[in-house]
Amino acid sequence: MSDDQTPPPPPTFDWLPEGMTALADGEYDAIVLGTGLKECVVSGLLSVKGKKVLQLDRNNYYGGDGASLNLTNLFEKFQAGDAPTNLGANRDYNVDLIPKFIMAYGNLTKMLLHTKVTRYLEFKSITGSYVYKAGKILKVPATPEEALRSPLMGLFEKRRFRNFLIYINEYDTTKPETHKDKNLDTMTMRELYKSFGLLDDTHQFISHSMCLELDENHMDAPAANTVKNLKTYCDSLARYGSSPYIYPVYGQGGLPEGFSRICAIHGGTFMLNQDIDEILFNDKGEAYGIKAGNQMATGKLIVGDPSYFPKDKVKPTGVLVRCICLLNHPIPNTNDSESVQIIIPGPQVDRVNDIFVCSVGNSLQVSAPGIFIAIVSTVVEKPTPDEDIAPGLQLLGPILKRFTSVSTTFQPASDGHADKCYISTSFDGTSHFEADCVDLLDLYKRVSGEDLDMNISAENVDGDY
Repeated sequence: MSDDQTPPPPPTFDWLPEGMTALADGEYDAIVLGTGLKECVVSGLLSVKGKKVLQLDRNNYYGGDGASLNLTNLFEKFQAGDAPTNLGANRDYNVDLIPKFIMAYGNLTKMLLHTKVTRYLEFKSITGSYVYKAGKILKVPATPEEALRSPLMGLFEKRRFRNFLIYINEYDTTKPETHKDKNLDTMTMRELYKSFGLLDDTHQFISHSMCLELDENHMDAPAANTVKNLKTYCDSLARYGSSPYIYPVYGQGGLPEGFSRICAIHGGTFMLNQDIDEILFNDKGEAYGIKAGNQMATGKLIVGDPSYFPKDKVKPTGVLVRCICLLNHPIPNTNDSESVQIIIPGPQVDRVNDIFVCSVGNSLQVSAPGIFIAIVSTVVEKPTPDEDIAPGLQLLGPILKRFTSVSTTFQPASDGHADKCYISTSFDGTSHFEADCVDLLDLYKRVSGEDLDMNISAENVDGDY
């Protein structure tokens, strides 16, 4: 810009009150509050559909509660003082605040492919998947050979387990001949297990470590949905061999950044380090804009995470505890695996809800060489959160440093159609995205009025993961 040129004046609108100026371009089809994964997926998809999108975040980084932080930011967030120098370089760290793995054949993989976000990210396979049983960490079998050697089951139970998996692999909702006279829309999961002669311990192992059920409620519900989850697990496991999970190199924070790039390419406007004072409502109770200081912007709908909305727009669903631990060794009894998931079924430790343990390390570009990041998470049930995560912490061995957070989870009080507030549900306490993807697909349908096409094949992921 030459010296005699002056920047254009900010846009002005009839709806702007005296003394107020327009925030960015002033008028938008959608205003998105927060840059968490769900919000960034929706903003990216809306922009691809030609919508004009403004996206704000009160933080100076992408990802919201699901961000990946360097060592300095991690210590600052938890008010833990200065990061010690013996942990390596700050640039070596990308620590997930809410760590989760991606099911290789699951819905999030399909969303990444649908939007072509995979072109911006690199993924690697997680080394192993484990389950806690009778005080021991045992590997979830990844092959028929591993199943035969696994101490999870006795010899005859292994045969029954094999017959059960053959049935699951052949089962096709569109082919009645594969149903073997079993109606999974009426037959409960408990009845399905018993029809194959499987023991109660095996029910628990399959349901919690493979079907990724969080408690025992599914056992007396129709088996169809749990079987669908199990097929996704088996298909994901077949894709990469060692475990069903993949993970983005440089941490989970790359996921919202990838979707943000899609939005920006299609004309979206982003403003980090920009909080709002209030969401504006008209006389009908419909949200029509936001106010930040002496600036305003309007939108036909407001999308965001629960933290940006008035308390009457959300309702609490529970309390989660997460503990980030820095280790100088792999988790014991996991074959020195750098990246693992361990599921502790609740009934194994006298709990209702499962405890999730996961670990990642330097090969995923999230920590310095020789440092491992382990995270324990679950739903709060006990008088103190430390009691809830104690069974997981006991599996980790010596801990260099730990950071514990306790947070209330929320869901929207309504679907948003009446008040134009389309609110996501808080991330759950699991170490995978499967339930969160269900909420994300629901959020997209509420916002856009249509289902997201999920017919794309997860076989199309490029690269050697």
